[in-house]
Amino acid sequence: MMHFINPIEWFSAFPPEWAVFFLSMLPITELRASIPIGIGVYHIPLIPNALIAIAGNLFPSVILLYFMPRLHDWLIEKKFFGGLLKKKLKDAEKKFSGKYAKYGAVALILFVGIPLPFTGAWTGSMASFVFNIPFKKAFPLILAGVCIAAVIMTVLTVFTNGAISLIR
Repeated sequence: MMHFINPIEWFSAFPPEWAVFFLSMLPITELRASIPIGIGVYHIPLIPNALIAIAGNLFPSVILLYFMPRLHDWLIEKKFFGGLLKKKLKDAEKKFSGKYAKYGAVALILFVGIPLPFTGAWTGSMASFVFNIPFKKAFPLILAGVCIAAVIMTVLTVFTNGAISLIR
């Protein structure tokens, strides 16, 4: 039962770099867990750890940004989902247009870049789809946010590890 709760155990059979990559892919862990685990548990050097985590975090974003519009088009054709989905997405897009669209790029970068629960590359990719931000605009913004989150998590991890070692 502990394997379900402990993300360190989820990919323990893999080499450490792959474990960090896969942890970064998951919406529940993303960079918030993979970077501290890579540094503190697997002892991967800072820069390679951050680069692996960034790559792992971006992998699902590329898939989501690419396939969500196609899935949307397919669902729109379905009688049960089509009308409801079309209405909900139009409402969201209408809310986003205007003053929100003006700050959309900065907001998306910050939303992805501030490593808090329910923020990150997965949610940013979904928001990009809902607000009709095309792949070519959304991906660089999400990349920037992921890089910011990686720097924040790396600095926090190093600082926390240093503070803990001073206390001991």
